[in-house]
Amino acid sequence: MENKMKNNSIEYVLAGDYYIPDLKLPNEERTIGKYGRMHRDYLKENHPMRFNHLILEGQLWTYLADLNEQAQNRLQLIIRQMQEAESATEELKAKDQMAWVRAMSSIHNRAEEIVLREMIYGEDAV
Repeated sequence: MENKMKNNSIEYVLAGDYYIPDLKLPNEERTIGKYGRMHRDYLKENHPMRFNHLILEGQLWTYLADLNEQAQNRLQLIIRQMQEAESATEELKAKDQMAWVRAMSSIHNRAEEIVLREMIYGEDAV
């Protein structure tokens, strides 16, 4: 009796009396990071079918790592744009550090809220 068989592009391995799928996950070296973990929890809670599909296809970790990188890049871009628009420059930092810290904290919080709404939780902007 054969130890392996192939059906619908899935390999099966004989384990006792049963053939079970021989699933192998891709070797992903990147971490999923903060935004990847947040999106994973969101998918698990709100879109379980998509979450299960990504797991079964072996694409979840890669998908979340890509999303995390995109979210971080988007966050940095938005922060730079807001800094320019609101004049939170090195000149302000040298002149009044507390005002610069307040401005940067506000910018970071607003930028992160935009990224969370657009990319992590998939909500439409209000």
